[in-house]
This record gives sequence, C-alpha cells and structure tokens, in this order.
Amino acid sequence: MSKAEKTRKVRVAIIGCGGIANGKHIPSLIKLDTVELVAFCDIIEERAQAAADVVGNEGIRVYTDYKEMLKDKTIEVVHVCTPNKSHSYITIDALEAGKHVLCEKPMAKTSAEARLMLEAAKRTGKKLTIGYNNRHRPDSVHLKQICDRGDLGDIYYAKAHAIRRRAVPTWGVFLNEEEQGGGPLIDIGTHALDLTLWLMDNYKVKSVIGNVYHKLGSKKDAANAWGPWDPEKFTVEDSAFGFITMQNGATIVLESSWALNSLDIDEAKSTLCGTEAGADMKDGLRINGEDLGKLYVTMPELQAGGVAFYDGNVEKDAAREARLWIDCILNDTEPVVMPEQALVVTEILEAIYESAKTGKAIYYES
Repeated sequence: MSKAEKTRKVRVAIIGCGGIANGKHIPSLIKLDTVELVAFCDIIEERAQAAADVVGNEGIRVYTDYKEMLKDKTIEVVHVCTPNKSHSYITIDALEAGKHVLCEKPMAKTSAEARLMLEAAKRTGKKLTIGYNNRHRPDSVHLKQICDRGDLGDIYYAKAHAIRRRAVPTWGVFLNEEEQGGGPLIDIGTHALDLTLWLMDNYKVKSVIGNVYHKLGSKKDAANAWGPWDPEKFTVEDSAFGFITMQNGATIVLESSWALNSLDIDEAKSTLCGTEAGADMKDGLRINGEDLGKLYVTMPELQAGGVAFYDGNVEKDAAREARLWIDCILNDTEPVVMPEQALVVTEILEAIYESAKTGKAIYYES
C-alpha cells in the first residue's frame, strides 16, 4: 500500500440503522483511520439521525430513501444492514451505482436472489462480501491455518453448531418469515455453516436432507433470554437440522435452534474430524489426535498476553472483519468472504427448508 493509500479515507455509507449496524458495523468502522462514515439511511429517519449523531462527523448526510443516497458519487462503499428480504435488491442497486458492498448475513432470502447479487458484482466489477464475522475470531483464524496446513488430513465428517436453549430474538422482524425467510436456521445456523464450509474448504454439495420444527414457538409466557415471545407473531421455525453430503463423500451435520430443550449449547462453532486429527470449539479450541501410540488433546493459547490479569490486545472479530474489508478496497484484493462461498451457504439453507417441506432429499448436479 502506498503512502497516499494509507492516508486516504474510504467513504462509507450504511443502509439500515438497527441493532446490527449500531452494535457491530458503526463501532468497528469508526475505529479505522482509513474510513470516513459519510451517510446513514433508514426508513425511520430518527434511527438514521441517531446513528449520525453517534459518529458526529461534520457533513454526515441522513436519508430515508436509499436510492437517493446512492446518487452520491463520492460514496465508495455501502454496508447493507437491513432485514433479509431486502438484502438482494439493495445490494444490486448499490453495485449498479458503482459502490462496493458489504451485505450482512445471510447473503439473501433465497438462492435465486443471491445469484443475482453475484451476477451484479461480476457485471459491475465491484467488490461484494457478506458479513460472516465469525471467520475472524482468534480460534477460527488459528483453526483455519491448521486445516490449510493439512494437520487434520482429509476432513470427512463435521458438525456445524448453532444451538440456543432459550434465546429467541423478540425485537425487529426476526419472527417474521416474510421479512427474514426463516428463523434460527437462516439467522445463526448460517454462521455455523459458513464457518464449517470455510474451515473444510469444501463447497461442492451432493445432497441435502432437512427437518424443520415448530414445537416451542406456540408456548405462551415462555422462559426466554429476552422475555416471552408472542406466539401469534412467531411465524418461523424454532429449530432446524440438516444432513449435508458433499461430492467428495464428506458429511456435515448442521444443527440450529433458538429454543430447544437441550443443555448442549453452542453457537457459531464447528467440530471437524479428519484422517490425521480432529478439532472442535466446544471448550475453547481443542485439537485431538494420536502420537506415538497415545491419544492427545491440545488447547492452543489464543490470547496475546500470557501475563496474569492481562490477556493481550486481541483484535475483536468484528473489528478485524471491518479492517480487512477496507484493506481489500484500498489494495484491490479479494475479500475474506467471497460471494461465491456465501451463495453456497444460502443454497444449502434453502435446500434444508425445501427438504423439510417436501420430505425428500435435495440433489445437486455434479
């Protein structure tokens, strides 16, 4: 990167100023000296204005119509932080307007919409990435290096974990199937699946079988981390499970729930089983195998400190995601999350829903 590139600021705008924008995107972007947040858009003007007030930069523009915002030719990057239903058309419009786009996960509500997004990115030559920030956790980064080095051998069995006991999001449109396309599978299962496919570096699917359940969502006054949900508004599944076979014979089991009578709780984690060793994120990162006729388990120290009462300056996953995304704009390199990879995730999620609906396995062309 040249000195000029290091000092210039990428002009970024955000569409959708709800929880994910305020909790993840804005805090990460304002820490970067290579970013200038210049515009906020939300259908509720007060939310966009509140986000602008938090940033406090002079000259920030506030919009309620994202198409008006996209007319600003000085905006280089757009972050799409809206409900799933609008991911595709907002992203496509932003790409067509000459902007690079980071769209929150999942890529889209349907695989057809996701493919249109990918086509638009290729047609316009603009960069497109999806907000799978769990790839940027210290345990994920370290395990990816281990997998890429071949330490696990041929990874032929894996589990993608996204299990909550009682943590149903009761705000926004999370319970609205029309807006979101689904419940825990498309909300948190998508993170676990993306993480697992990425660690395995395996995106060629052979078949998918799925089961989707609406078992606990009808309960009134249910115990829940964010208070009882309204059964009348709970139109999505409360849990979903998939059995995925890859073209090379590998198997992936995907489990997801917002509400499940289970104490085996894990979210956005993977278990990998290879011919040489295995790994899981159940209790920190654990690597298991055998050496000199003995079984072993090792737990890498992922903190940077190693000093009592000091854990080091470990970069948070969302901050790393934002930094590397902006770096790829400045350096004209590929983003960490490629849209082709995110498309496969959406295709699998859609296949699980379709399999559950039809009672049949979904087969892919080889």
